[in-house]
Amino acid sequence: MDTINLGKNQRILQVRQALGLSQQKFADGIKLSKTYQGNIELGRQPVNDRIIKLISMTYGANEEWLKTGAGDMFDKIEDHKLRQIIELFKKLDDTGQDCVLEQLEVYIKYHRKKA
Repeated sequence: MDTINLGKNQRILQVRQALGLSQQKFADGIKLSKTYQGNIELGRQPVNDRIIKLISMTYGANEEWLKTGAGDMFDKIEDHKLRQIIELFKKLDDTGQDCVLEQLEVYIKYHRKKA
């Protein structure tokens, strides 16, 4: 099936099916109602950038693929994790960011000694 010609709504359905999730579980993960999710999959609800971002962040789906059908359905796991870390880090104030950086440095030093 040529996913470039599929709409965003159909690509979201494909992601859910690829993950093996029910509409309810998928919708819960991105904080939507099952009804709203069902309407997206049926093409009754438009898909905005916020929903695409939530699906990408929560399930590792490739944003570009969701928008256009180009590329792979899922990001490389490293890309997804890094993007999630960045999003969480940006929510912290300066003190929190400094604390996280210090903890990462300690964690890395500790694990290098074990290796």
